[in-house]
Amino acid sequence: MKKHYSWLCFDADGTLFDFNYAEKIALKNAFLSLSLDYQDQHLDVYQGINHQLWQALEKREITSELLKVRRFELLLEALQMAGSANHMSDAYIEHLGNCAEMIDGAYDVIDTLHKTSRLAIVTNGLQKVQRNRLARSLIRDHIAELIISEEIGAAKPKAAYFDAAFERIGNPAKSDVLIIGDSLSADMRGGVDYGIDTCWYNPMSTPRPTDLPITYEIAHLHELLELID
Repeated sequence: MKKHYSWLCFDADGTLFDFNYAEKIALKNAFLSLSLDYQDQHLDVYQGINHQLWQALEKREITSELLKVRRFELLLEALQMAGSANHMSDAYIEHLGNCAEMIDGAYDVIDTLHKTSRLAIVTNGLQKVQRNRLARSLIRDHIAELIISEEIGAAKPKAAYFDAAFERIGNPAKSDVLIIGDSLSADMRGGVDYGIDTCWYNPMSTPRPTDLPITYEIAHLHELLELID
């Protein structure tokens, strides 16, 4: 049986936007901006470093301002390359914000759902990247609120982030809100702990954790249309 939600809160990277593609393009251009040789294996090294730092951000162990540059300091060190981490960070963020390619089917789903629910993007991403990307995207006129951790000073899955998000969307009843995202730690854990329904976007069919009571699970965004009225 379908359920209606007055607000649908979507994660951005890896849920609506094709972050894997954008990340690869942005990293390559960041290397080229420093006249450094880029190899495909550099992406794997970067992703490992970046993943650890974003986990630290979720735990409030570092700030987003530090993360922006520290990941490139560690990358250059790991690759034994000389260059400015600040310059590389600026180039990477600029190119990442220019990539507005969406996950397959995302536009059609958003175009349908915005007719019956209000839509928000809830993201731990960086302000410049997320605002530039949304402004360039096909869904820019369908999104009522863009809530960015860097702007509000708290990150998913912390309750402080969801408190700020709910204030931005008018403090609806928690039963009227659904969060849709690909991250178990940020989106699903955050939503469960805050008391709202959750939808795990799981295109790789990763085994579902037994200790996390997720409301819905989908492998393709089109499946949302079968769940939501």
